[in-house]
Amino acid sequence: MTAKGLRIGDLAAQAGVGIQTLRYYERRGLLKEPPRRPSGYREYPAEAVRRVRFIKRAQELGFTLAEIHELLRLREDKRANCADVRGRANAKIRDVDDRIRALRAIRGALERLVTSCTRDGSSRECPILEALDQSRTSVRDES
Repeated sequence: MTAKGLRIGDLAAQAGVGIQTLRYYERRGLLKEPPRRPSGYREYPAEAVRRVRFIKRAQELGFTLAEIHELLRLREDKRANCADVRGRANAKIRDVDDRIRALRAIRGALERLVTSCTRDGSSRECPILEALDQSRTSVRDES
């Protein structure tokens, strides 16, 4: 780190991400493209480490990059309040619950397929493969 800022490799190392990740965040508008030194190196402010770590933590909690962009906007908006952020978090909880329900339906369908397979013969006659070959609309429709 210099007195002025961080090079891209230093930022990546401190934030625990790859350089390509930082460039991707820039393209997506999550991270401002920094000014360049006369040498051509990018110079990120020290605050960029905190921002990138925020993005990564939000991703770990299941937020999409679009949702993270909105959270970052709320963080910088002086008119926004905790209720705005809480609303986004509650929406994410509902989304996670929906995904859990969908995964449980998939699990149930897989369990039924495994239970239906009592043969030890050729895989060409396997009930699981036969069921997968059928043109059903959705695994969820079976639950």
